Amino acid sequence: MRDVCVIGLGLIGGSVLRAAVAAGRVAWGATASETDAAAARGDGFEVSGLPAALARAAERDALVVIAVPLPAVEEVLRSLPSGTRLTDVVSVKGPVRDLVARVAPHARYVGGHPMAGTAASGWAAGGRTLFNGAPWVVATEDGIDPDVLVDVLALALDTGAHVVPTTADEHDAAVARISHLPHVLAAVLASVGAEGGPLALALAAGSFGDGTRVAASNPDLVRAMCEGNRAALLTAVDDALGRLGAARGSLASTGGLAKTIDAGRAARRALDERATDRAEITVDLTSPGALAALRAVGARGGQVVALNGSTAVARTS
Repeated sequence: MRDVCVIGLGLIGGSVLRAAVAAGRVAWGATASETDAAAARGDGFEVSGLPAALARAAERDALVVIAVPLPAVEEVLRSLPSGTRLTDVVSVKGPVRDLVARVAPHARYVGGHPMAGTAASGWAAGGRTLFNGAPWVVATEDGIDPDVLVDVLALALDTGAHVVPTTADEHDAAVARISHLPHVLAAVLASVGAEGGPLALALAAGSFGDGTRVAASNPDLVRAMCEGNRAALLTAVDDALGRLGAARGSLASTGGLAKTIDAGRAARRALDERATDRAEITVDLTSPGALAALRAVGARGGQVVALNGSTAVARTS
């Protein structure tokens, strides 16, 4: 198994480091946070400064995982030795892809994003099982290094995740709707509820708590995530505003909300009833059509669940 160097030891990066070590890999980390560094060392993990961590990665031909917020990615990229095997776990893919192309074109980059987390942040919030059963996006862009693709697939699977292959742009459009928009709506809902004063908050129960959970997230991280995906998020916000406007219009004119409520219930049932009986296929990662085949798996809501050498085992509905 390839060694792993994780840059950034917050919730996601710290969980990657823990999971990599638990899988039997040699892994170490670096972080600008003295609090996270001390906590990780206290838990028995190897942590050093960025130059030392990257020098060791170059010496051992390790896979470097960037796990810092988007605004800090460029600084890390400028420190990378030539030929670095590189992935990331940043919540937007297009901006990171473009940064790598501009700042570190010498890196061998395959983007990634595990869809897991909590409202908490920092090393203490993480855990080695955070990714169990979670989707881990791998950006299967044309022209990526096939050896590094195997490295990234293997790491994701070792953490307990399953892989959803797609492009950076398709990822960003999708997460704008199912991750970034929920953060915006949670912030709005929390604010609207709080405007009801102490009585409203005293009556708040499950639906309000569930709908506002992510509003408790670190605001700096939320801003970096949402603002970094501005174009795709604007499209999602416009869709949501259109639906809210239609609901308001119906409520004002007829007093009814049936169309809005029924559509939401049907959409939620579609999520809950996603097919569990899936056909198994294999993709030879050395074949000329491998990347297109992987993207087709992701487009159908499928997932890569195992890696046998250079053959990916996938399940699709």
